[in-house]
Amino acid sequence: MPTVARFNVTPVKSTRLHHPNEVRIEPHGVAGNREFFLVDEDGRLIGGSKIGELVQIRAEHDPGSDSLRLRFPDGTEVSGPAAGGDERLETNFWGRTVAARIVEGPWTDGLARLVGRPLRLARVERPGDGNDVRPITLVSLASVEELSRQGGRERPVDPRRFRMTMELEGMRPHEEDSWAGRHVRVGSSVLLVGDPVPRCVVTTQDPDTGLRDFPTLAVIRRYRGVSEDGDLPFGVYASVVEPGTATIGDPVAVVS
Repeated sequence: MPTVARFNVTPVKSTRLHHPNEVRIEPHGVAGNREFFLVDEDGRLIGGSKIGELVQIRAEHDPGSDSLRLRFPDGTEVSGPAAGGDERLETNFWGRTVAARIVEGPWTDGLARLVGRPLRLARVERPGDGNDVRPITLVSLASVEELSRQGGRERPVDPRRFRMTMELEGMRPHEEDSWAGRHVRVGSSVLLVGDPVPRCVVTTQDPDTGLRDFPTLAVIRRYRGVSEDGDLPFGVYASVVEPGTATIGDPVAVVS
């Protein structure tokens, strides 16, 4: 039976991933995941596809004190209150408008030093709005191994490059695609599996450095083809039917 191999979450979109042993899955997704994101001076979304080096930042949010800490690759750390201020903005998330507030704090200078341009931190006004099309994403490690084989790699590429909410083991390559329209139970939660995830340039980047190191998109195109919408599918989206808690090693069972 498939089981959960790893969770991938982060409080600030595009920064280094965390891998907790247990997560709380709410209707909007994993609690605390992607509550914050970065924008440029004009309020436009900035992520790993534009600035790969953002993955070198480790972000930690303490819900109890509502404070945020950023650790930069040079070892410097800054922290401060994470509550959004009075300045509101609406950001385009690939055609979807996300309401947020600017979070002023000491991270501005550190971000500018790392990426060479001014960036600002924003916090979503509604939990879950920092996610992509659906609140949860799933991929099997067997799919990653098949991609690696198709790309001529003797060892699998690091699956963190896909930044999926859950990585699963004990499956056939791309078995998750066959779950479309079906319910799966993960721990005490139930998910409804949806469409494949269209992949972007972030998947070509090393998840530690943000530098391109594998032609992921070209390999997917060559052996999986292109969807009717012109997308390159890898992994699947899921919606939350029943909230609950999931833990590493939990079985992932198709229930309908």
